[in-house]
Amino acid sequence: MPRVHLKVKIGVDDDNWLAAVSTDFSDAEFKILATHPIDDDVLELVEVTTPDGDAIVRRFDGAPEVRSYDVLHSDEGMVLIQCMFPMPSSYEMRRATGNLPRLPLIIRDGWISGDLIGSQKQLSEFTTALAAADIPYEIVSVTQSYEASGLLTERQREFITKAVERGYYDSPRGCTLIELAETFEVNQSAASGVLHRAEGRIIKDFIS
Repeated sequence: MPRVHLKVKIGVDDDNWLAAVSTDFSDAEFKILATHPIDDDVLELVEVTTPDGDAIVRRFDGAPEVRSYDVLHSDEGMVLIQCMFPMPSSYEMRRATGNLPRLPLIIRDGWISGDLIGSQKQLSEFTTALAAADIPYEIVSVTQSYEASGLLTERQREFITKAVERGYYDSPRGCTLIELAETFEVNQSAASGVLHRAEGRIIKDFIS
C-alpha cells in the first residue's frame, strides 16, 4: 500500500484557522498530535513549539473560528492546546476519499505536511480533489509498503524473527545455525531448510 509524504498549502480558501496563525508566527511549528471529527467540527491536540506561546494563546481568545480551547501545558518553548474549530475542506476531502493520516501532522507557515496511507486510487482521488479546489500541494516522497503476513509461513516467520533477534544475520554472527536450531528443538539440517526457503521468498519478493 502506498505511503505519500504530502505538503498542502492551507489558508483562507481551505477555511483552516490554524493556517492563518501559523503564517503570522512563521517560525513556530504546530504539531497536530491527535485529531477527531465531531459533526462539522474537528477536535485537535496541538503542540506549538515557539517562544511566543502567550501571544499565540491570545489569538484563541475571542476568535470566532474557535469553538473552544484549553491550554493543557505551557513553558518557555512550547504550549500544548486542545481546541475545536470548523472542519477544514482539505480534512473533509481526506476523510471522504478514505485516506488515513499518519500523525503527527506538521503545520508551518501556512503549509501542512505529513504522511497519508491509502490505496493508489484513494490517494489519486485526494490529490485530484485538491487540484479541483485550487489548493496547492507538493508530493515530497512516495514509498510502497506491503503486508508481509502472506509472504512467509508462520514457521518461516518464527525462524526469521528469532534469527534476527539472536543476531544470526549480524557480522560477526551473534549465534550459530546449530544454536538457532536448538532454540526450536530441531536438527541443523531442518533449521537450514526453513531459513533457506524463507530467505528465498524474501529475496524474490524484493527483486520483483
